[in-house]
Order: sequence, then structure tokens, then C-alpha cells
Amino acid sequence: MIKFIVGRMSIYVGNAVDFDDLVSYGIFGLIDAINKFDHTKGAKFETYASLRIRGAILDGLRTLDWVPRALRHKSKKLDDAFLHLESTLGREPTNEELAQKLEIAPGEVEEEIKKASLMSLISLDDYLEGGNDATGNEPADDTAQTPEKIYEQRELKEILVDALKTLTDKERILTTLYYFERMTLKEISKIMKVSESRVSQIHSKTMLKLRARLGKYKSVLFA
Repeated sequence: MIKFIVGRMSIYVGNAVDFDDLVSYGIFGLIDAINKFDHTKGAKFETYASLRIRGAILDGLRTLDWVPRALRHKSKKLDDAFLHLESTLGREPTNEELAQKLEIAPGEVEEEIKKASLMSLISLDDYLEGGNDATGNEPADDTAQTPEKIYEQRELKEILVDALKTLTDKERILTTLYYFERMTLKEISKIMKVSESRVSQIHSKTMLKLRARLGKYKSVLFA
């Protein structure tokens, strides 16, 4: 269970964090789940444990020196730069063009894109801890289905569909395999016939494109 969860979450970090380190974080989550699980409540242990494992891995990632809260600001600057250049150039900007816009070395762009991808994962967890529902499901109470909520859901679907249409074939395949088929990084690597680091790289660039285009909805995109 831990290796499967790590196999999926590692697409956000690529080679930046060792696989075994992520597994170690997950083990603490599993131990915590074993100690706190209450079988009398009728929940499945696997479901409960998977949430604890994922949470422990995220807690471990938050402790890394290169994942400070200040990265949120850098991530927004990257998204804004991508959107501005795309609008100005009429096409997707290259890494060199992004580097020039952000006033950083060309070699740093890929690393910034990777960090921003990880911030998407951490931001989603923070969003959920705040009591929000990232699944798009509304409470059973009919009063929650206000006209504003219904319109917002419809608007989100339209924006998401339009954003997905802008992806390349490789990006669409990766998105389908990861978010719909729920495959691990290793499994996707075998299907796409590229290295795991390349899959992670494509994923990070895909997330950048989608974040930049989804605006206010981007915090709830990456489940």
C-alpha cells in the first residue's frame, strides 16, 4: 500500500526526493493508522490507512528545505509569466523565454516548474484540511445547491475542458493514465516508453499549463 501511494505521489517530485525516503515517511503514517484505527466505526482499514500514509508523506515533504511557504509566491510568478508569454507570443513559451521573463538562469526553469508542481500537491492538502471538498461533491443539504454554486460548477467544467484541449498528445495520455487510470509513475513510464524522470517532467509542465489557465480553480484541480 505504501509503495503504491509513493509510486503515484512521486510523479510530483521526480528525482528530487529519494523513493525510499518517501516510503519511510509513509511507514510512520501506517504505524499511526494501526495505532488509531477504530474498527467499530465500520470504515475499511485500507481506506483509513491510505489517508494517514499520504498525510505522513506530505508532512515529510513539508519539512524539506526547498519547500518553504515562500514557494507559493514563486509558483504564482511562474504561472503568471507562462500566461503572459503565451498571450503575447500566441503559443506556449519555451523554457528559455520563461527564464528571461523570470530573470533566472535557463537551467533553473525546470527546477522551478518541478517545485511548483509539488506545491500544487501540498496546496491541495492544505485546502482539504481547511474543510473544503475538492471532489466537487456538494453536501446532502439541498440548500447548499444555490444558483451561484450550480453556475460555478458549470463554469469550472467548461474551463477545465477548454484547458485540457490545449494539451499535447503526450500530456493528454499522461493525464488520462495518472488521473483516470490511477497508475503509478513506474507504470506510466513503461506504457509511454520514456524514463520515469521524463514522465515527471512532462507532468510538471502539464500542471503548469493547467494551473495558469484555471485561475481561481487551480487549488482544487490536483487530487
